[in-house]
Amino acid sequence: MNETLTILLESAVIGALVGFGAGAGVARMFHAPKAQGMGAFRTLGELNACENDPIAHFSFGFGFFFNAWASTVGAGALSGDVDHRIVPHWAASIAMIKNRNLAETLHNPRRMAFTGAAVGVVLISLLNTTAASIPHSLQSVASQVLGPASEWLLNPVMPIIFWMAAVDAGRRTGGWGTVLGGLAHIVMGNAVPGIVLGIVVGKGIDDMGWNRITKSLTAAVIALFVASSFLRGVDMELLEQMKIGVPGWLHQLHESTGTAGQ
Repeated sequence: MNETLTILLESAVIGALVGFGAGAGVARMFHAPKAQGMGAFRTLGELNACENDPIAHFSFGFGFFFNAWASTVGAGALSGDVDHRIVPHWAASIAMIKNRNLAETLHNPRRMAFTGAAVGVVLISLLNTTAASIPHSLQSVASQVLGPASEWLLNPVMPIIFWMAAVDAGRRTGGWGTVLGGLAHIVMGNAVPGIVLGIVVGKGIDDMGWNRITKSLTAAVIALFVASSFLRGVDMELLEQMKIGVPGWLHQLHESTGTAGQ
């Protein structure tokens, strides 16, 4: 059998399985804790940040497409953005083109599973066949050119776009997005996750006020930043940059958990 045809068939099968699982899992996240979902907390936040706009969902996924393609060409491996961002957002975009009812589209595991499977078939087949058709000598060139371009797209272009969306959503949402975006840039190296969380918290307070849900959400976000700072060793770096001695117990704790100097 022709090599390209073999890659195409295998990619279609893999794409269908990945897309089916990712689509259903993301939809089930909206029914937690009654149902067990499959996805990251920031996936849920990024989907909510697009505010159920099909164009916004497509644009968000498209922003990570070139990075995923460059990774496939240069490294021969699919990045996590494929099932984490591109498939869920493109599936949501397609599902909501003609129907904005969330219960029948984004929150419907069956609808999202089959839409995600269709997206996965096309996406994985496209990535793998185009990557396999490029000569090895050009693959390194493509990786060297597209890699930096995608890095520029992820940082600072994407943070600026999301920060502008947060500011446009209102004073409170803009404030939360700015503060959490700045902290995320320091802790995680990219402001987008923080800005998305800021939008979720700010809009939640605007819509529901300070109730049990928004207080729990805020506490979870604070716990997320504290845990991320510790796991990345940002707390020790911050103390050293402020010319404050790192306590011995804190250094030993990082050494014992293998998080020192990360």
